[in-house]
Amino acid sequence: QVQLVESGGGLVQAGDSLRLSCKASGMTIVMGWFRQAPGKERELVSAIDWLGTNTYYADSVKGRFTLSRDNAKDTLYLQMNSLKPEDTAVYYCAAAIRGAVATLQPDFWGQGTQVTVSS
Repeated sequence: QVQLVESGGGLVQAGDSLRLSCKASGMTIVMGWFRQAPGKERELVSAIDWLGTNTYYADSVKGRFTLSRDNAKDTLYLQMNSLKPEDTAVYYCAAAIRGAVATLQPDFWGQGTQVTVSS
C-alpha cells in the first residue's frame, strides 16, 4: 500500500501561482493530479510516467500548469500559473503501478487539498 500526502493548496487571486506537492511512501509508475469542483465529476488534470518522458495535460490547463516528479524524493509537483476562478476545486494526488498517463486509473489516492481562486 502506497500512501500519498498532498500539500500546497490555498486561497489565491486570479492570475496568481501555486505549487502542489505530493509525497509518496513508495514507488509508483504513473502519478498525476485529479480535481473535483462542487457539483462536477472528478477529472484528470495532469499525469506523468516514471521517467517523465510522457505527460498528459487536460486542455483546460495546457500552457498554464507544469507537472514534474523527483523520483529520488518520491515526490510529484504541479506548478500552477495564471490561475483562474474555474481552477477552484479539491485537487487529489493519484498514483498507479501500471498504465498510461492519459488514461490514469489510480491504485492509490491522496486525501485532497483545496485550491480556491478568487476573481
